[in-house]
Amino acid sequence: MKSVGFDKTNALCGALFILFGVFFALQALDLPIGTAFRMGPGYFPLVLAGALVLLGLIIVVQALRTVHEGVGPIAWRGLLFILPSAIFFGITVRGLGFVPALFATAFIASFASSRMTPLMAAVLSVALTVFSVVVFSYGLGLPFRSFGPWLGY
Repeated sequence: MKSVGFDKTNALCGALFILFGVFFALQALDLPIGTAFRMGPGYFPLVLAGALVLLGLIIVVQALRTVHEGVGPIAWRGLLFILPSAIFFGITVRGLGFVPALFATAFIASFASSRMTPLMAAVLSVALTVFSVVVFSYGLGLPFRSFGPWLGY
């Protein structure tokens, strides 16, 4: 990272953060704000808008101090496997149940890496599924159906 210069891309992103933060802050001001102990419906959106403006200011300041190094190639493989796997999970979790939907989702998303083998993807998917069932079903006690009606359960 170079120390002197101007990064137009980050400056534009920071300006957009600030613009959206100000817009949402103005929208939140139409609602009752309340106090920190008795929050109104506009309190939390106003705090989030303020955080967005603050992050935008930080990005703009950083953009004034650094030079943009360029954007690398788009990771098409990741886009083609990770995004559809999340959609697949959302569509099938009620019908298949938590365990098979999560396993299939992790298995599909694993192939975003060109170095992933089917055996390693299966091992990773089993480990992630077991970990998630332990944490969410047993640890947190969330009422997920392990296996859904599409599988006859």
